[in-house]
Amino acid sequence: MKRSEARLEYTWDLSHIFADKLEWEKTFSQTNMRISEISKFRGKLANPEQVLRLLRLADELGIAVEKIVVYATMSMHVDGSNASAVALAQRANTLSASFAAAMSFVEPELTRLSDDQLEFMTEHQSFADYSYTLRRIRKNKPHVLSEGEEYILARLGEVTGSFRDIFEKIDSVDLPHPPLKVDGERIPLTHGTYARLLQHPDREVRKKAFKAYYSLYEERINTLAACYANCVKKNNITSALRGYDDAMSASIAADDVPEKVYGKLIEQVNAALPSLHEYVDYRRLVLGELHMYDMYVPLVQGAELGTDYETAFRIVLDALAPLGKEYTDLLVKMKKERRIDVMENEGKRGGAYSWGAYGTGPYVLLNYSGTTHDIFTIAHELGHAMHSHYSDEALCYDKAGYSIFVAEVASTTNEVLLLKHLLATTKDTKVRKYLLSYYLDMFRTTLFRQSMFAEFELGAHKADRRGEALTVESLSKAYLKLNKKYYGTGVTHDKQIRLEWARIPHFYSAFYVYKYATGLTAAVSLANSILTGGELAVKRYFDKFLRAGGHKSPYEILKDAGVDLCDSRPYEIAMLEFRNTLGEFTSL
Repeated sequence: MKRSEARLEYTWDLSHIFADKLEWEKTFSQTNMRISEISKFRGKLANPEQVLRLLRLADELGIAVEKIVVYATMSMHVDGSNASAVALAQRANTLSASFAAAMSFVEPELTRLSDDQLEFMTEHQSFADYSYTLRRIRKNKPHVLSEGEEYILARLGEVTGSFRDIFEKIDSVDLPHPPLKVDGERIPLTHGTYARLLQHPDREVRKKAFKAYYSLYEERINTLAACYANCVKKNNITSALRGYDDAMSASIAADDVPEKVYGKLIEQVNAALPSLHEYVDYRRLVLGELHMYDMYVPLVQGAELGTDYETAFRIVLDALAPLGKEYTDLLVKMKKERRIDVMENEGKRGGAYSWGAYGTGPYVLLNYSGTTHDIFTIAHELGHAMHSHYSDEALCYDKAGYSIFVAEVASTTNEVLLLKHLLATTKDTKVRKYLLSYYLDMFRTTLFRQSMFAEFELGAHKADRRGEALTVESLSKAYLKLNKKYYGTGVTHDKQIRLEWARIPHFYSAFYVYKYATGLTAAVSLANSILTGGELAVKRYFDKFLRAGGHKSPYEILKDAGVDLCDSRPYEIAMLEFRNTLGEFTSL
């Protein structure tokens, strides 16, 4: 489907950000001119009054730049072949880089202040909006470079940050969509149709889709390997320049999270791999044989809950009712205001996300195709959207933005609430078995698989630091070894799966994927608390988490909400839920 053929009510209305492109151009021009005002504060930040004035100016410009970038990038994401939208996004990115470069002297200058000076500002009431930022500056002092070095890195950011853009152009625009003959029809092989075909009841269809899909990546594998290898090298070089032990330490420090969390996740997941192997073995028993292209097909046939978008949206609303009427009313409002771009079209970015600009409200991108997974994706992305809404509403600009460490928690909590709602309301044993199977796969794909991804990218960064070349062969060999460790001997590790690393977009945001795993771990505890703890538990979830934004360490925010990810307990709760679900499923 071409973009022009999409139903209007299922497309974004970006006028909530800018009325039209003319207003975007006007704001772009004004912001571009005002960026020069930042330089007037250079060399004056020993004076607290000047610091406060600069921070307020930075907020004004930051909000404007955010709106400019979001509007332009979202315009491009719905049709990457639209040259005008691509040009707009490029200009927005250039402006963002210019803003970052203009601000490059600020942190080094503030870092040169004494601890007493920084503490004075941190504790002074007039700096209340910036207290956490100032505390972070004190903490990160050892890793801030000189003014000139920070300026260079900021200017280079436009180039060094391009690896993900290159991948997305290959993955969303350049990748062809060869037709596959399925059930007498010729179906274009897109990201969306591939996901559906892996759930097809005919193994030969799954096999054909699997091989055809991976052949697209294999044809471009040298380019993809070079792109990822240089992204890893960039991460390692940047972290070393800043004096970190490695890229993971730099990423964890940027999130203000204890490194122990990463190790605790891998430790606990590895300890639970026998449970995953048991599940994989059971899939093989049910299906007769098991290949990697059989891992997504429902074990229970004829109970798929896939439906049209309108029905799916209503199901999600019912599932999220425990969060209160205000919450679900806001979701209805989002839909009415056309803040959700629903269907797949040519040139549209794959996958799904929630995004938006401070003060203009959140948006959600979907590629809805009618599967059960797509219903859960609605709940997931609306969780992101409401997390942003409540944080923006409760906090100032500097504190509203939450860390990516907690970015997947509200969204995954919504998924768990949806799953438990469906289990609680179904009277059909076959549907119940299907839902239990779906829950097991949620654990497999979000907790186990993302932890496997986390081990892979950690290994890739370590290999680069040791001076080893990251080649197609070395990356694929490492990935296949992990795939065998995680999935065990119950599945045939088809040769194509060694290339799976080449199609994972989140690898271009270093050390992001493990947060999906910690997100589900936290979500299981939070959802159970919401459903069993009554109004006080719901209030705690809203006040301590949804409205907490980024006003303090995300690890501490989760701990306040009742989940300590440095402790074994949340992982044990999640793994127990996995084992109990597997036990109930096999008993049925």
